[in-house]
Amino acid sequence: MTSPIDNTDISRDPYNLVVLDMAGTTVADGGLVEQAFSAAAQRLGVRPGSDEHARQLAYVRATMGESKISVFRHLFAGEGGEEKARYANTAFEEAYGELVDGGRIAPLPGARAAVERLTAEGRTVVLTTGFARTTQDAILAALGWQDLVPLTLCPADAGGRGRPFPDMVLAAFLRTGAVADVRRTVVAGDTSYDMLSGVRSGAGIVAGVLTGAHDKEQLARHGATHVLGSVAELPDLIARAEADERPDPVARAEA
Repeated sequence: MTSPIDNTDISRDPYNLVVLDMAGTTVADGGLVEQAFSAAAQRLGVRPGSDEHARQLAYVRATMGESKISVFRHLFAGEGGEEKARYANTAFEEAYGELVDGGRIAPLPGARAAVERLTAEGRTVVLTTGFARTTQDAILAALGWQDLVPLTLCPADAGGRGRPFPDMVLAAFLRTGAVADVRRTVVAGDTSYDMLSGVRSGAGIVAGVLTGAHDKEQLARHGATHVLGSVAELPDLIARAEADERPDPVARAEA
């Protein structure tokens, strides 16, 4: 039995759901993830500067964007792994929260203006993160962004799986009802895992930005349809994509 093919023409439908990552995409954290990781690892006896610390830090960098508890589960797999992972994750969230409370975080240039423009154009913007809800809320409060968007999501809000799974993008699609077809969703982020989650969700635009963890080659290799200098360029990209998809009025008249 074959599945029916959806040939629906969606080119006239706007990209009205925009799912944005936070740290590295809309928020500049200045390397706070690595600092908080080092603090958490030290609590578990991993000495900064050691080979073990270097190995773990390399994995943290490679998996930027992933749910932090998933990262710690990998790093501390084995006997007592789950308990160690949860302890490390709690220590990480506490350390990151202290850095945020200390004023060590700021919006990336043009990020708020981009979100406000997208909203003014009638698009629904959702902010997502691999952090726990308490940390996400602390970041939003520090930036004064509590009311900037109608929905914010962390892995726990989407069943517990973070990136590279598509769950948070699909949760945004289902909860907002902003678009009828997931292909009219835009996903933007600074990591390869952001790109993978966008591709796996079926989003029509998966935009990488060069203000965070990964470079152009990494973003493109993991499925970016576009790579931008920053999220400030995203509203223009969406507008161009919609314009390019509109039927040519001359061709339509001749048909």
